[in-house]
Amino acid sequence: MSHETISHPIDLTASTLVAVSRAAIASLRASLFRDAGPAAAGYFQEAGYAGGAAVFETFRTWLRERGQGDPDSLGVEEFAVRASEYFQDLGWGSLRLGALRDTVATLDSPDWGEADPAGGLDQPGCHLSTGMFADFFGRIAATPLAVMEVECRSMGDPRCRFLLGSAEVMERLYESMAEGTGYEAAVEAI
Repeated sequence: MSHETISHPIDLTASTLVAVSRAAIASLRASLFRDAGPAAAGYFQEAGYAGGAAVFETFRTWLRERGQGDPDSLGVEEFAVRASEYFQDLGWGSLRLGALRDTVATLDSPDWGEADPAGGLDQPGCHLSTGMFADFFGRIAATPLAVMEVECRSMGDPRCRFLLGSAEVMERLYESMAEGTGYEAAVEAI
């Protein structure tokens, strides 16, 4: 199958999606963290997860309009290419799917839209995306997934990196990282 893309804009009026500016997301994040503290991350994740179904259904429609069939009919490589194209078309940015030791999947983006390179955060800040990715990629995996951002452009990193895995694996990673282990070493230990 060719990986050439013919530009077909996404018709937001035909979906349940809306366009929101990056500045609005950054302002909302700053306001919520100012007023709700660390609990704000959970609010963003919950909202992202709630919206994941609509993002996935629009992806399904987007694929069909391009003659690609359903998402679950694509091979892994083709799915990765199409998902990246789709998120770019939505304005989120590019994604590269990969894996660490066949333990967790990775999503890397040098231009992810939720990140604010001027944000100066001390923790990853793409919480809306982590929730959205958990629902979106959980649908194609046909199993619940947990997502954790471990690198973020809002912290000055050159990319945003998200790890996706089962709740059990991600909980073990989180616990190990909370004890001071870097995420790559934590994945190696599993």
